[in-house]
Amino acid sequence: MGRSRQEQLQEVRVLVSVPGRTAWAGPESSNDYRRKKLSMTSTMLSQDGAASNDRQRVFLEVQDVHKRFAGVHALRGIDLTIEAGEIYHLLGENGCGKSTLIKIISGAQAPSQGRLLINGVSHASLSPLQALTLGIETVYQDLSLLPNMSVAENVALSEQLVNGNGKLVRRFDRRAVEATAMRALATVNLPTDAAFLATRADELPIATRQLLAIARAIATRAQMVIMDEPTTSLTQKEVDNLVAVIEGLRAQGVAVLFVSHKLDECFAIGGQAIVFRDGAKVVQGPIAGFTKAQLAHWMTGKQLDGARYRNRSYGNGELLEVQGLGRKDYFRDVDFVLHKGEILGITGLLDSGRNELALALAGVQAADRGRIALEGGEVVLRTPGDAIRHNIGYVPEDRLSEGLFLDKSIRDNIITTVLNSLRGRCGALDARRSQQLAEDTVASLQIATPDVDRPVQSLSGGNQQRVLIGRWLAIRPRVLILHGPTVGVDVGSKDIIYKIVQRLAEEGLGVILVSDDLPELLQNCDRILMMRKGRIAHNFDVEGLTESELYRTLVSDSIPKATA
Repeated sequence: MGRSRQEQLQEVRVLVSVPGRTAWAGPESSNDYRRKKLSMTSTMLSQDGAASNDRQRVFLEVQDVHKRFAGVHALRGIDLTIEAGEIYHLLGENGCGKSTLIKIISGAQAPSQGRLLINGVSHASLSPLQALTLGIETVYQDLSLLPNMSVAENVALSEQLVNGNGKLVRRFDRRAVEATAMRALATVNLPTDAAFLATRADELPIATRQLLAIARAIATRAQMVIMDEPTTSLTQKEVDNLVAVIEGLRAQGVAVLFVSHKLDECFAIGGQAIVFRDGAKVVQGPIAGFTKAQLAHWMTGKQLDGARYRNRSYGNGELLEVQGLGRKDYFRDVDFVLHKGEILGITGLLDSGRNELALALAGVQAADRGRIALEGGEVVLRTPGDAIRHNIGYVPEDRLSEGLFLDKSIRDNIITTVLNSLRGRCGALDARRSQQLAEDTVASLQIATPDVDRPVQSLSGGNQQRVLIGRWLAIRPRVLILHGPTVGVDVGSKDIIYKIVQRLAEEGLGVILVSDDLPELLQNCDRILMMRKGRIAHNFDVEGLTESELYRTLVSDSIPKATA
């Protein structure tokens, strides 16, 4: 372990080759005769051996790859090398070309120019089946699970496609499918019992589906696994589990290409950082050799603010008071006060009740007991319409499936909560006022678009998120609930969103930030409520609070008495 690369290359080793794999049998120190016979030539072979070793380690080479879309130069001469048993972090803002490169490597798109070399064999482009057959597995952001198929069938899907030359056989070996699924599921710490194996994918929560997609990727014993934002819906405990899975893949000689906006996770995993900006690779090196500030600068070309965004205290005026709130077995006896101008964080593990509490405060899933008061007056929140009438805005956790109308324009998405107020005397929508509201929102929230008539699906994730925030700011909220506000958002857009949140608090809004992103909570909040098993277990003042202290408390099995 402590020897240099050159020292290792000076040893003569026996090369053992298996299909798609290469392994060293180890130094021949036990065979004196062979060592004496070969020692004379070891120095002569060292250079050739080094080159041979490097060639054997290289799984994928991307050479001068370009991609153009209708005048947009999405990738500009990308060159990179992926070696077996190494971890790479592909970093950059949304729209920088990361997803395009992933699609080219996985066979979803063809490059406009350049080539891929896989195990030394040149390919102008790949089909998805070719990529799978060659050992490339991809976990996409949308997971690409088949909702009406069982857990076992989804996990074994790639293996079935490869074995069937791209076709799913009508009758397949159920035992073999379940054996494949059980092995992969155990690796990501998901259940392996018969009931879980038979569960349809669309019946599972989003975090479980994310782990399921990862299990499918590793079920085929791939040579390279691409993970595109694999932790967006995972708790910290589940992220720690995934880090262990990635390390296990690396130890088995599998290359991992990890795409994430969460730099803390990348540093925890280790490996190489590859930074893209505007379709070009701008820097590459061991991630441990960078600071977060340096990576953020390479990604954005800008110097971003420091770690703490919150730099002012809130007032004493009580804005929202919650007493004894509960809903079925999801959460109970929830008490807290939100002050004017306060940013209140709420966190907890997936089963803590944090998500259900957020939905109840937004009227999406009404509480069945307890009391909610807004500026001293009791309010009943049975529907989202009730929340809107009381000027409570809610930005949902999943903007794609729960928030945005992707095929509609930016303008239509922004005005949807205030349609009635934009109608004229005859009930027709006032086009001029609608246009003005949308344009003002775009300018205020720094949404990058040439006009508000563009479909919202054409925007990057960060710009889409700001459109969604703008929709709820249109109701002039007194309380704004942000549920995972920067999930799948790049570092530059996070900076913009955090500054927007601080500005809203300075204007007197009460902000509730529901998140499992601990740095996000510490950077932005005045207080953090931690939930466990449906109750508020801790009420932290953020001043002086560390991430390690917050994390230790989060994963603790004890349930201390609430201090809220």
